[in-house]
Amino acid sequence: MKKYFNKTSIIQNISRILLGAFMLYAGIGHLTFLRIEFQAQVPTWITTDKGFMDFIVLASGVVEIIFGILMIVGGRLKLKTGIVLAIFFILIFPGNINQYVNQIDSFGLNTDRQRLIRLIFQPVLIIWALWSTGALKYLTRKN
Repeated sequence: MKKYFNKTSIIQNISRILLGAFMLYAGIGHLTFLRIEFQAQVPTWITTDKGFMDFIVLASGVVEIIFGILMIVGGRLKLKTGIVLAIFFILIFPGNINQYVNQIDSFGLNTDRQRLIRLIFQPVLIIWALWSTGALKYLTRKN
């Protein structure tokens, strides 16, 4: 990956750090005070076993903490981090769909309308991860 794509603006850097802080908060929440809420995000087609759901929540919390740190630190890995974080957001999207389809109340999302609005924000997170790290420019470049 060329050095050119590793250059990001001050606004992108601030946005990347904010997303990193959000990931740290979410990751810590997975491990502590939001643990039960995040279990509602585990798709029921993966498992309905509460113990395995808890394992998935804990493991994804650790992954989110790592993403948070990498996003805040930035550096040479920020482009790759943005791409992998965007993929992560795509991979966890079925959990949000599961919450909507199965009408699972969690995170204060107690109506179908609220759960549907949340679905719209997942693409925003994907674009945020790509744009703030310079990965969007890298992925859309013309050869």
